[in-house]
Amino acid sequence: MSLAKEEKWTIKIGLASCGIAAGARKVYDAFKTQLKDKGLNVEIKQTGCMGMCYNEALIEVISPQNESTFYSKVTPDKVERIINEHIARSTPVTEWIIPQKELKSLMAKQKRVVLRNCGIIDPESLEDYLAADGYKALEKVLNSMSPQEVIDEITTSGLRGRGGAGFPTGIKWGFARKAEGEPKYIVCNADEGDPGAFMDRSVLESDPHTVIEGMLIAGYAVGASEGYFYIRAEYPLAIKRLEIALAKAMEKGFIGENIKGSGFSFSIKIRQGAGAFVCGEETALLMSIEGKRGMPRVRPPFPANSGLWEKPTTINNVETLANVAWIILNGASAFNSYGTEKSKGTKVFALAGKVAHGGLIEVPMGITLKEVVFDVGGGTSSGLEFKAIQIGGPSGGVIPASMADTQVDYESVTKTGAIMGSGGLIVMDESSCMVDITKFFLNFTQEESCGKCTFCRIGTLRMLETLKRIANGEGKEEDIELLEELAHTVKRASLCGLGQTAPNPVLTTIKYFRDEYEEHIRDHKCRAKKCQALITYEVISEKCPGCGVCAKYCPTKAISGERKKPFVIDQEKCIRCGLCMNVCRLDAISVQ
Repeated sequence: MSLAKEEKWTIKIGLASCGIAAGARKVYDAFKTQLKDKGLNVEIKQTGCMGMCYNEALIEVISPQNESTFYSKVTPDKVERIINEHIARSTPVTEWIIPQKELKSLMAKQKRVVLRNCGIIDPESLEDYLAADGYKALEKVLNSMSPQEVIDEITTSGLRGRGGAGFPTGIKWGFARKAEGEPKYIVCNADEGDPGAFMDRSVLESDPHTVIEGMLIAGYAVGASEGYFYIRAEYPLAIKRLEIALAKAMEKGFIGENIKGSGFSFSIKIRQGAGAFVCGEETALLMSIEGKRGMPRVRPPFPANSGLWEKPTTINNVETLANVAWIILNGASAFNSYGTEKSKGTKVFALAGKVAHGGLIEVPMGITLKEVVFDVGGGTSSGLEFKAIQIGGPSGGVIPASMADTQVDYESVTKTGAIMGSGGLIVMDESSCMVDITKFFLNFTQEESCGKCTFCRIGTLRMLETLKRIANGEGKEEDIELLEELAHTVKRASLCGLGQTAPNPVLTTIKYFRDEYEEHIRDHKCRAKKCQALITYEVISEKCPGCGVCAKYCPTKAISGERKKPFVIDQEKCIRCGLCMNVCRLDAISVQ
């Protein structure tokens, strides 16, 4: 069957950071080049993140009959065949297609509110956003709703701040509405700094207008006249697309003076952060916008009364604002029909770590961690047993597999000793060492401490030193109790959220994996074989053919032997780098 020229095909190519890193830009260019002289009616569109980051570079082919086909791990050399067979002859290249079963499994338990346009529209096209009901929510509030009615609708929806604390958004807006002082400000916190988290970046790269519209509605509701996006400079693509979106929205009259003749005026600026994790804390963020060193301020007064330049300020993160327009258009009841009694709506997560289907997901509140890992995430990528999940980033905690039936909502997660956080989920299997994981996160928070609080500055350092001793086989019996005592002290006495939550990984891993700490201390053993000081590499003599490859690559010359006879490793010289195991093709090196 040949394709009639008037029949239009569409090829969507995911060009968020995840796709570009996997080579999607080259794939996009290859389609442009090879379609030029084919005489086929094909529209090539860039989109943002489609969510299936593990399949990048990812493309979607949409037929004239609106049938959709996803291709995974596309490279430029695959482009010609996709064009010649799928588009020219309507014969999909089946071996490169993502199976329908996999797609259904991925999406069956997801509900997309924040991500409703991600991977569907061109993030640099205002026309695409308008075609997806963009700015209709803004027009609705300007034409038919009072500021208080907007606040009431958001309050009724049950939307809570998605930055981690989970404070009710409508109540926060109400505080700012009643606060005295002019001008008032709206600040979007896009300073996403958790290791393994990429939710805010992906939303801004994929659907920036949704967040802008949410900020405009928030500004109207609280009586603000100016907004700021605070975004780390490490997100250049998100910044670029946000700048494009702001310029186009201003050109169309959605931003500026007397918006759509309503009498409401609002301007938006971007401030780029230098990447300090502590600037994710709202008062440190405000200090940074003001051009000062980003350090937390004592509260009260709270930002709603005295924030940016001591004026009333509302701070919401990217995901919170991305919910707003949908709620206004669809109604509070549509939003709060998802979730639990106290945690309404959906939650976006960056699903990463040892998981088969890593990427960007959005699930209803109340779903269990087990459903997220196995039904949405496809289980572990290694095939090893699921061991635990880190939720909430370095300030979060580790929840063991035995508690995988824990619901994803603020109250249930908090009961485990972890926190919801902004949305990072790192899956761990049996190859993960809990002492090593905790040391990694403590190293991060200790380095990112601004140093203002003695308890945070010194307490996190002492905890880190203790964890290093344990990992090096130098731990003492009393170190576990010392860690717990330090953790509780830092948690109680720190000024801001960084110090107050930094001990969470320590407390949760000791609570649920105390036996691993005890093994490191008493038996000098790391069951996951991750702590270098507690492992040894040995040659399996019956497998070693005496080829000498391991000795050739050993950086300390710790491996020796005769050709065609088993080699040996000198444990005194061995630095446990693991290079010998990596280069041996016969699995003749073991780690003990």
